[in-house]
Amino acid sequence: MKYKVSPKYLMLLISEIEKALWGLFPSSKYKNVLFYIEKWHEFEQGYNFNDNWENFTIFFDNNNNNNIDLVRTLNNIDGDTLIKIAIDLGVNTPDFIPSIPTFRNDIKVNHHSASATFENAFKKIESEPSLAIGLANSALESIIKEILKDERIASKIKSNKTLYDLSSEILKVFQLFPHSDMPNEIKAIGSSLLAISQNIEKLRSDKTDFHGKTKEDYKIEDSIYTYFIINSVTTIGLFLRSYYKANFPENLLETSQSILDDDELPF
Repeated sequence: MKYKVSPKYLMLLISEIEKALWGLFPSSKYKNVLFYIEKWHEFEQGYNFNDNWENFTIFFDNNNNNNIDLVRTLNNIDGDTLIKIAIDLGVNTPDFIPSIPTFRNDIKVNHHSASATFENAFKKIESEPSLAIGLANSALESIIKEILKDERIASKIKSNKTLYDLSSEILKVFQLFPHSDMPNEIKAIGSSLLAISQNIEKLRSDKTDFHGKTKEDYKIEDSIYTYFIINSVTTIGLFLRSYYKANFPENLLETSQSILDDDELPF
C-alpha cells in the first residue's frame, strides 16, 4: 500500500492496537509485547552509526529501561506496518475493509466454521494474500451451505458443490436470478452476484496455491488485490445473510418446529 493513511485514522488504530497487545498475553506482558514488536522491527548495520537503518525505533520507559514504551513506539511505526499489525491482531480496519466488522460479528454466532475460516483469511491478507483468497472463498461457501440447509428451503444441492453452484442455487431460492418477477435491474444485480462468485472461485482455483502452481503460473501475491476480493466476499455474504434473515426469520422456524413437536405428542 503506497497511499497516505489518514493521521486521525492512525491515532484511533494505534489506540486499538495498544489495547489488543496488552490483552494478548496473560503474563509477562511487557516482555512479550516487546518480543512481538521486535518481530516487526527491521534493522540494517551501516558502515558507521549514521548509516544505520531501521524501519522504526523501539522506545523504552524512562523509569524502567526493560519495559517498552508501547504508545511512543506505535506512534513511530509507519501506517502500512500499523495496518499489517492490526490485521495480524484481529483489530478491525474498516477504512480498508469496510464490511469486515459487520460481517465478522454477523457470522460468528450462527456460522462457527465459516467464522473461523474467515478470521484465518483476514489475518493472512498481508502475509499470504493468495491463501487468504482461498480461505475467504471457503468461508462464503460455508455460509451459503448453512443457509441452504434450512428445512424451509429444502435445497437438494450436494455438499461438494463449488461456490458458483452454491451461489446459483441460493439466488434461485431467493428468486433473484434467473427466473424472477423482480425488475430487470434487480435481476441484473443477481446475475452480477453470480458472476462475482464465479470469478472468486476461478481466482481461488487458477491464481492461488490451493490447487498447486508451477513457477510459470501466475499467482496473486499483492495484498491490494486481496483486499478488493475479500471486500467482495463480505459484501456478498452480508447481503445473502440479510436477505435470508428477512425472508426466513428464526422465530418462524422456532414456531414451525414447536407446532411439529406438539403434533408428535401422544395426547
